[in-house]
Amino acid sequence: MTDVLTAKQRQLNMSRIRSRDTKPEMLIRRGLHAKGLRYRLHDKTLPGRPDLVFPRYRTVVFIHGCFWHFHKCALSKLPETRKDFWRQKLELNEVRDKKTVTELLDTGWRVLAIWECALRGKHRMTDIDVLAHAAKFIRNTQPTTLTISSLNEPYT
Repeated sequence: MTDVLTAKQRQLNMSRIRSRDTKPEMLIRRGLHAKGLRYRLHDKTLPGRPDLVFPRYRTVVFIHGCFWHFHKCALSKLPETRKDFWRQKLELNEVRDKKTVTELLDTGWRVLAIWECALRGKHRMTDIDVLAHAAKFIRNTQPTTLTISSLNEPYT
C-alpha cells in the first residue's frame, strides 16, 4: 500500500511530533511537583537524557510513548506502510533504551519508566494511581527499576 501523503506532507507531520513537553510528560511533571518532588529536566549529562531527574533520590524517570519505544501494547501499532523500515527503527529504539537503562543502573541511578498506555487508552490506570506509584518509587531506595504501564510487566 502506498502512502496517502506526499513526501512533503509526511515530513511536515513528522516534524510536529514532539519529543518533550508531551501531554503525558506534563501530567507527570505537574503531579510529582504537587507531591513536593523537585526535579531537573532532560539532563544532557546522563545516558538517554531522562525526562525527569531527581538528584536527591538518585532517580530518573522516562515517560515513554508506546509507539516510539515499541511497547507492544494496544497503543503501539506498526504502520501499514514501510513495515520493514518501521520495525527496524523501533527495534533499534528498544535496544537503545535497554542500553541506556543498563548504563544508568551501572552508575548508581534508579530508573522509573512510565508508559503512555498507563495514562491513556482502554486499559489505563487513574492519574492518581500512576502518580502515587511514581512518588512511592522515587522516595524509596528499593527496587532499582520500576515500570508503570497498562501491561504490568517488569522493566527489562
